[in-house]
Parts: sequence; C-alpha cells; structure tokens
Amino acid sequence: MLSDDVSPYAGRWIARIGEQIVGHGGTPQQALSMAQHHRAKEKPLIEFMPFATPLPFPPILETIRKLTSGQEIYLVGGAVRDALMGHTTHDLDFIVPSDGLKIGRELAARLEAAFFPLDAERDTARLILVREGRRHVLDIAAFRAPSLEEDLQDRDFTINAIAFDIHRNQLYDPLHGAEDVREKRLRLCRPDALQRDPLRVLRAIRLAAHLGFHILPETRAELRKAAPLLKRVSPERQRDELFRILEGPQVATSLRALDWLGLIELLLPELIPLKNTRQSPPHIYDVWTHTLTTLQHLEGLLNLLTQEHDEERAADLLNGLLVLRLGRYRRTFQARMEAQPVPERSRRSLLFFAALYHDVAKPLTAQTGEDGRIRFWDHEVRALPLLRSRATALRLSMDEIAYLETLVRHHMRIHHQTQAYRARGQLPSRRTVYRFFRDTGEAGIDLILLTLADLRAVYGHTLPQEVWAAALDVCRYLLEHRLEHPQESVDPPRLVDGHMLMEALHLSQGPVIGQLLEAIREAQACGEVHTREQALAFARNYLEELSREREPRDGE
Repeated sequence: MLSDDVSPYAGRWIARIGEQIVGHGGTPQQALSMAQHHRAKEKPLIEFMPFATPLPFPPILETIRKLTSGQEIYLVGGAVRDALMGHTTHDLDFIVPSDGLKIGRELAARLEAAFFPLDAERDTARLILVREGRRHVLDIAAFRAPSLEEDLQDRDFTINAIAFDIHRNQLYDPLHGAEDVREKRLRLCRPDALQRDPLRVLRAIRLAAHLGFHILPETRAELRKAAPLLKRVSPERQRDELFRILEGPQVATSLRALDWLGLIELLLPELIPLKNTRQSPPHIYDVWTHTLTTLQHLEGLLNLLTQEHDEERAADLLNGLLVLRLGRYRRTFQARMEAQPVPERSRRSLLFFAALYHDVAKPLTAQTGEDGRIRFWDHEVRALPLLRSRATALRLSMDEIAYLETLVRHHMRIHHQTQAYRARGQLPSRRTVYRFFRDTGEAGIDLILLTLADLRAVYGHTLPQEVWAAALDVCRYLLEHRLEHPQESVDPPRLVDGHMLMEALHLSQGPVIGQLLEAIREAQACGEVHTREQALAFARNYLEELSREREPRDGE
C-alpha cells in the first residue's frame, strides 16, 4: 500500500515557486494549470516528487530499461497499479508512441524471447521469456491515441490508467488513479467507457474481487446499464474474462454480482432454473445457493491445501481435520491448480466451472417421492449435454470439455463410497479404487476437491464431524493409492500385450482383445494376477466364462 509517512505529494507532479508548492497533479500540465489558477503572473518550476522507496517492479524491468535506452516507453496498467499497492507482477504492459511490433521484435531478439504479433491491427507485440526460473509476459503496444494522456483516458478504469516512464522514473496519472488505488475504489475513466467496450462490465467484477476494491455507486449504475451490451462481445472474449473471474478470489461473490447485473442469463443461462429448485435435508439450501456455496468452500479448501500452513484458518475443527488428513498432498494440489491445459486458462478455473455445472440438471430431474423427499436421479448424467453445450458455446477445447465432463459425470462417486464406508466400516476395495481412477484418470485428484466442497455445501454449519471425517478418510485412501503406490491398485505394470494374447489364445484382432487386457489389469489391481503366466491363465478362464454366458439356455 502507499505509505502514510511519505510526502503527500509523493508520486505526483508539483508546481513550485521558491519553496512554496502552488499546484500539483497527476501530470505536468495539471500541476501547471493549478499553479496558473492561483499564481497566474508567475512562472513555476514543475517537477516530479518521487516515492520515499522505489516501486517494487521486477528485475527484468532494469534489463528492458537498458535495452531501450533513448526510446520513449512507458509501463502501464496492472503492473503499475500493483506496484502502487506494494506488489510485484511479472506480466508487464508497455506502450510506445509508434512501431510497437518493430520495437517488440527487436527487443525479443536482444532478450532471446519468444515473439508473437499479438494484434497486428493495433501494432501490438507479445514477448514470452523465462528469467531465473520465472516466466515473464511482455506486451508492447503503440499508442491508441495521439498522445500519452489521451491513450490513458481511453482506458477502462482509472487504476489502470497510470503510466510509468521507465527511463525517467516518473508517473503520469491524469485521472488520479493512484488516489483511487489508495482509497481502494473502482472508477471509470470516462462516462462512455463501458459502451466503448462492454467486456469491461465483467472486468469490473473481476478487478473488484481480485483487488478487494469497492465499486463506486455511479460506476455500479453504469455497469447495470451497460450489461445488456455484453451480447455484442465475441464468445471468446466473454470466455476469457469469465475464466479470469473463476481463476481469482471471491468467485461466489463475483457470481452473485453477475447475477445482480442480469448477466447469468446471458453468460450461463442453464444456471437460471437452479434458483427455484428446492432440496430435501440434509441439504440446507436450494440448488442455486448450494452451487454458490460449493464455490465458496472450494476456494477455502484450495487456500488451505495449496498454500503454506495457516494456523488461524486451520484452527476451525473441520479445517483442522482437512489439513491433518490431506495436508501432505499440498504440493500435488498446488501443481495441479497452477497447471494450464491451454494458454491463459488454468486447471483451477476449469475446476470452478465444473463446480458451477455439477448440479445443473437437478431442475430437470427433480422428483418428489411418496415420503415427501425430493430426489434427482441421474442428474450427474443428465447434466452432460447442458455442460457440453455451454462449454462449446464458450469455445473451450475438446480436452477441456472432456475434463469437465469427467468431473461432473462422476461427482457423486466419492459420496457413495463414503456412505458405504460409514455403513460397513470398510474403506473402498482395491477394485473400487482401480475403477475410480480408470474412469476419472488424473481428474480424479481434482474430483476429490470438488467432492469435499460439495459436501460442505450440502450441510453448511450442520455438517456432522463424523460425516466429514469419513469423507476425508476415503479421499486420503484414494490419494494414497494414486500418489504413493500407484502400481499396486491404480496403474499396474503391463504383463501382456495384445499380440501375446492373440498368439497364446489363437485369437484374431478385435474388441475382445481390449476387453481381455482391461480385465487382466483390473485383476492385477485387485491382487489376483502377478505374473505373465497368471495373466494368460486368467485370460483363458475369462474367455471360457464369456463363451458360457453366450451359450443358449434351454428353451431359448
């Protein structure tokens, strides 16, 4: 944060006559204008007041400063905003008066960075490089207006309309964005900013959640007015901003804000019927509130299981049990959530999207039985067409859609395993473990997180400790098999291949070969087969069983 003990003019331009400050502003012209208003007949000295301590920019900036000596170049946007808040970011946006692509290409060559013409029409280049084990993304764009000040005024929010001259170490802040950063408020650069690009409506929600800023009342009014214009924005841009929201903090709060703006119907219309769908105990919420609460608990679980141990957060009894049972897999969870199956979208954001849609078919499947209870038979299967349709409309890749479908299709399995464990006092069999990961693959690890968040959202504050402890026992057991000794019951070593089976059993190529190989693997996972000879003997017996099943019975 901006320090309270620095000069009140730190980071601003001042107009000084002698030792007296007669004007100040975010730019030299603003300081001069104020001075002329008060002391019209005198000529003031205009100068920039530096901060008491340098802004925390990443070391790569010093390299870029040396390589662009003599070039007018400014750092803008989130990197400047975050630096004013005391944070360092490694995604840097630069603007230059012209020749953005040319300067970017030359800089990429000198940095030995990957170069991409990000937007040829807008003269914008992207550079990607790794320094000291850290990935940096550098965007270099030409001014989109005749001057620096006009370029900044054309941006979305004042907190993003601050430029830093990297050679002179000076800020240019014509819209007083630094003050808005200090006051934690979100304000539009100009009244028509949202009409110029309606995607900024989503960006406002994301920034407010990510930064913990409040949206000024007049800005909220403009957001609501401009929300219907979002339909003019391409699905790809909608998707990218939506997934940035899912990637960030306070996801449930952001979804409530989108709902308040009327944007759920536009972006995720399949979720609207959830609001009117009641659920029977132990559920304490309707399906919509349950879904938002699942998001909230998923974020809480990830905070506990992907970050350093926080004694205060873990002091809660249920959280303490979570950390005790699953804390040793923290690095695994962290690596999976940070992974990016496709550029710009992390697995974390996809997991949250799956959480949004895990109960999407409950309104279609709700049935009230004679006992008065509401049941949702096969809702996890009926959800798949709805999920697939929305994911396709958002232009997600086939791999992403397959991942989402896996999570939604199987999101009840651990619940059923937990119920069986509580009833019989026995953890899942090796066959159950094998089949779970056979069907879910790597996504099974993430499904554990979704299951636990879902369970917390079912009961809320009424969750019995014994139910939570049982679910954690089952999840830990699954993780132990998957991560600590996978060859035992998850991914046993191959003993035979298809050619061996065809030769030993005198079979022709066909579906039965795959069926035999899968049956052998499952038998290995269950500890029934250990050697090649046993695998072949198992296959012979399996074929005999198939033959007997196909023999016609008397009377048929």
